[in-house]
Amino acid sequence: MAGHSPTRFTASRCGLVVAALALSACLPTASTALAAPRQAGDQCWATHYGPQPPGALTADGELFDNNADTAATSLGRRPQLPFGTRVQVGNVANGRSLVVRVNDRGTFVQTPQEPKCLDLTDGAFARLGGSLDPDAGHIVVTQRVLN
Repeated sequence: MAGHSPTRFTASRCGLVVAALALSACLPTASTALAAPRQAGDQCWATHYGPQPPGALTADGELFDNNADTAATSLGRRPQLPFGTRVQVGNVANGRSLVVRVNDRGTFVQTPQEPKCLDLTDGAFARLGGSLDPDAGHIVVTQRVLN
């Protein structure tokens, strides 16, 4: 690079990186919008899978069972819940609750307008009181991580 000493070029680049990091700390991030409810008892939406093809596998490699007490969390959730995590899910409308095990990841996005937190199997969704026919789309739930 003609006209630039290596030291000056490096210092210039470091200055830009530091400025960008300082600016990014002030801006909302995608992980802020996609964060899971912060406290036990915060409300969010649980959706359900719907029909899945025979032989479908979950992200952890299990054969998908649409009647099991399992769930997917969003790929954008921070912090991400590891596979095998047990979560107590309670339906706010009727007080029903059950424990699901995380064995999948979903591409759904959690936003303030649509605070989706879990994608339940159809069986778990129905046991919590969610309507499959006609499809309610989601139920408002609380969630508490057990392990």
